[in-house]
Amino acid sequence: MATCDRDELREVSAAVLAVTAHLSVREVLQTIVSAARRLLDAEYAALGIPDSNGSFREFLADGLTDAQWHAIGPIPRQHGLLGAMLRDPAPVRSADIRTHPRFEGWPAAHPEMVDFLGMPIVDGDQILGELFLANKRQGRFGAEDEELLKLLAGHAAIAIVNARLYERSRELSIVEERQRIARELHDAVTQKLFSLRLTVEAAAALVERDPRRAVAELDTVRRLAADATAELKSIVVGLRPVDLAGDGLATALAKQAELLDRVHDARVTFTGDGVPRLPAEREEAAYRVAQEALHNALRHGAPRRVTIELRRAGPGVVLTITDDGHGFDPGSPGPATTAATDTPGNTAGNTAGGKAQHRLGLASMRERARSVGARLRVTSGPGKGTTITMEVPGP
Repeated sequence: MATCDRDELREVSAAVLAVTAHLSVREVLQTIVSAARRLLDAEYAALGIPDSNGSFREFLADGLTDAQWHAIGPIPRQHGLLGAMLRDPAPVRSADIRTHPRFEGWPAAHPEMVDFLGMPIVDGDQILGELFLANKRQGRFGAEDEELLKLLAGHAAIAIVNARLYERSRELSIVEERQRIARELHDAVTQKLFSLRLTVEAAAALVERDPRRAVAELDTVRRLAADATAELKSIVVGLRPVDLAGDGLATALAKQAELLDRVHDARVTFTGDGVPRLPAEREEAAYRVAQEALHNALRHGAPRRVTIELRRAGPGVVLTITDDGHGFDPGSPGPATTAATDTPGNTAGNTAGGKAQHRLGLASMRERARSVGARLRVTSGPGKGTTITMEVPGP
């Protein structure tokens, strides 16, 4: 294989691998733009992703200095040939872009461009953006250049689509979290506040005719107020943002344990260090499963002690949350007997005091584990506490 062929293969490989690596979409697209310029021996390369306001949400270039970028000014609008390429999926190849019928000129500081090859970035029948080159150093852009640029545009489409899917999944997670909080507020805090109001009214009615009973009712008011405050603190703890990327899973879980230990009567502790870093989506899933397991234990199990353990297991980790609370039957509905489930993400069950909410929590843990290829195991029994184990694979 000729040296130039090996170099070309290496450049294409780097651009393809960038799509699957843990890089931001901007980094991936910049890699593709740079690879396209080098592979096709062009002086300039650029990639644009349009916005809904007639401009570009992303516009990346390669071959320009910072001084040239500054002198050119604002990024271009969707007009002229750039606008046409966002409406027509056909590639554009011209020996002199200045003679193209859709060419409308460029800013005064813009470098002179002649030979041009443009490729829309397409997903199905949708045009996501455009990738183009200018000023081939040797000769003119040909059919082989067009085929190679089409390949790179295809990988740019993968990166863009993956980024959009990730954003949608984040939006769905936010919606799920809001629904969970709404349920908690309704099921716990609202009921306690309603009881608090009734108890206050009863105490007020008894102040004059039965002061002793009024004092007893006021003691109940204090207890209900304390319970409502604890519930609100617990919900707020669940809302606090965590910097998994900066802190890592072990540090994030340690902070969560410290917060919950301060808020609840139960002793909440964490052990674990020296664990490997995992891909972001797996650390996120493990953290959310831990949050849900802790919430279930503290809300429904009335434990005296809850422990969180994170340990290395080859390239991955094992997360274990154990409590000494009421426990429940993971196989319910049915006879209340000690049971365990050990399938990838297969959990069911509830406590008597929060059946529907507990079942939803276990279903959420099951889905999170399944989404990252983890194994979830729930072991519990009435009066025997609960242990939830999540085996998370490595990279």
